[in-house]
Amino acid sequence: MSALRWIVTSGLVFAFAANGQAPPAPQPAELVLRGGAVFTADAANPTATAAAVRGGRIVYVGDDEGVGAFVGAATRTIDIAGGMLLPGFHDSHVHIAAGGLGLATCDLSRDDAADAVLASIAACARDNPSSAWVRGRGWQLGVFPNANPTRQQLDAVVPDRPAFFMSADGHSGWANTRALASGQVTAATPDPQGGRIERDAATREPTGTLRDLAVGLVTRGLPPPSDAEIKAAIVRAIALANSFGITSVHDANVPEVMMGPYLALDREKALNARVTLAAQFNLSLKGVDEVPAEVERIERLRQQYRGARLAITATKLGLDGALEAQTAALLEPYVGGDDRGPTLMPPDVFAAAILALDRAGIQTHIHSIGDRATRIALDAFEAARAANGPDGPAHQIAHLQLVHPADIPRFKPLRVSANIQGLWAYRDEETQELVEPAIGPERAARLYPLGSLERAGATLVGGSDWSVTSMNPLPAIEIALTRRGARQPAGPAWLPEQVVSSVDAMLNAYTINGARQQLHDNETGSITVGKAADLVVLDKDLKSIPVVDINTARVLHTFIDGVQVYPRDAAP
Repeated sequence: MSALRWIVTSGLVFAFAANGQAPPAPQPAELVLRGGAVFTADAANPTATAAAVRGGRIVYVGDDEGVGAFVGAATRTIDIAGGMLLPGFHDSHVHIAAGGLGLATCDLSRDDAADAVLASIAACARDNPSSAWVRGRGWQLGVFPNANPTRQQLDAVVPDRPAFFMSADGHSGWANTRALASGQVTAATPDPQGGRIERDAATREPTGTLRDLAVGLVTRGLPPPSDAEIKAAIVRAIALANSFGITSVHDANVPEVMMGPYLALDREKALNARVTLAAQFNLSLKGVDEVPAEVERIERLRQQYRGARLAITATKLGLDGALEAQTAALLEPYVGGDDRGPTLMPPDVFAAAILALDRAGIQTHIHSIGDRATRIALDAFEAARAANGPDGPAHQIAHLQLVHPADIPRFKPLRVSANIQGLWAYRDEETQELVEPAIGPERAARLYPLGSLERAGATLVGGSDWSVTSMNPLPAIEIALTRRGARQPAGPAWLPEQVVSSVDAMLNAYTINGARQQLHDNETGSITVGKAADLVVLDKDLKSIPVVDINTARVLHTFIDGVQVYPRDAAP
């Protein structure tokens, strides 16, 4: 390696080169990784085969010859030959605290038939005889007719106490008769703003399924978790994230009750990830006049809950529900009727909130599934940019299952990031059985327009929406590139014009783009001299294997600030 090359990559000895003196030998590094592919996510230095870490920072990025100068007697050296070194992954839409709590309840996510779901619930009830409620999450909408399980089905396996289960997508709840009674949900109960009580067509009695904000009619009576339980949930979920190479997370909808435990963990130096929070916005505001107080509350939270690895960078506003339950907000009605789906907030209140939050410099993180919801969000951002100037905070819209073609070019000029869940972008059973019949073939041909968003210049950031679906970025990256399920047999891409263009594009979505959206790209997101050593080592080079094998890659090591956090029993 030439002296000039060493100077450029280490960034340490320009003065010595200028006056002709030989540069001093670098101090030994604590960690050297070499002998393989390095994806740096750094446009100024895109290719390398080695990196060195000292004091938790990256001190060298370059080739194997140059990194030899950083190897000392106590240096730990990792050979990445055949694998890949990357910046730690950023999950830009995940539910860490809530998902971690869910791990301690009844998990229905692996049950693919109604009988299996009910058997799992019966087992949970049997195994927890002293619990006042039987609760859990993860049931798939498609295993029940019309995505509508009944209270009678749940009564049959939990007759003696309230039982309540959230669906996998987080937009439907399932209550037994005792749980409905605890919330005083009857035939006379009106649907709340932004929610729907599913009812028997003849009697108007609740069937047991609740959509979106109607879920709160029952969950407000659930016993709240303790701070200790929330802390344990966060630790549990972040350990899972680390096992997938994730070092930075954006917890996408956090109530204040969960912020104290986060801050306590940060002060205890027990957060093994950089955590940004989107504070939960109050979706029940009735009028524009209530917006200023809510924005003041969010600003207070931003100042109060801040630590070394913790920051509130945004607030989360939900605009609609899910296509499967026909609660997504559409520009045109669902097939066979005149219903376009509800919005969770009145559009004028939403627009006023965006205007005020943008003026206050607070990022917003919008849940949007339907094309009308995305249109409402983009219109609000456009109005905010016009009123407040173009240089306000970078906002983002998550999910984007259905977007009108006319709205896709609006993302780039408005600086609105497209927060995508690549894992969802294939034609699964729920798409075939629930989504396509609900919206018809013309709109179904536009689902998950990832390729169109990329070509229009939108910034793509990657998120999992765990615990709705897996937190693992690797199958999500593969599906975005193939538009086929990782376990589906080989075949043509579903909607091939909507594939993302390259492995690099998806890796950027999970690294440098995520870091910019989370407002710490000066610290993480790329393998760059001077940045924190948040790194992940994979057993395969994602750019040298067939794209259909990306999901088979495995994480070997995960580091934060140069400290190994996965596997935990390995050398520090």
